[in-house]
Amino acid sequence: MAPMNTPENIAVFVVDDKPSMRARLRELLGDIDGVEVVGDAGSIDDATAGILRTHPDCVLLDYQIEGGTGVDVLRAVCPQSDQHRRACLNAGARFFLDKSSEFGFIRTAIAEIDRRRTHPGPGKTTA
Repeated sequence: MAPMNTPENIAVFVVDDKPSMRARLRELLGDIDGVEVVGDAGSIDDATAGILRTHPDCVLLDYQIEGGTGVDVLRAVCPQSDQHRRACLNAGARFFLDKSSEFGFIRTAIAEIDRRRTHPGPGKTTA
């Protein structure tokens, strides 16, 4: 069973159809203090089940995966709605990056998630 996220760590779930990319992302994330990879998946069904089971703070979600797209996963775990970056953001994603050209942004996105989680804006809670 995957470890559940803890208050001191940012829980991350990785979704990519390529096992080599999932391994590379796990390695990158493993080098970041305060980040815990709570699971990974390569298909819509496995991703949806894993995300709902682990309740991560962050999901690194590939767009094209086995069985459909990352947007399909977003719709399943945070129902909403639609075209690449915009569709993902409309479907509930807080960040979108193209790993082929924005791989280096992952650290920045994780840091921003941690900042928002530990320092919510006025009237917002961390729950």
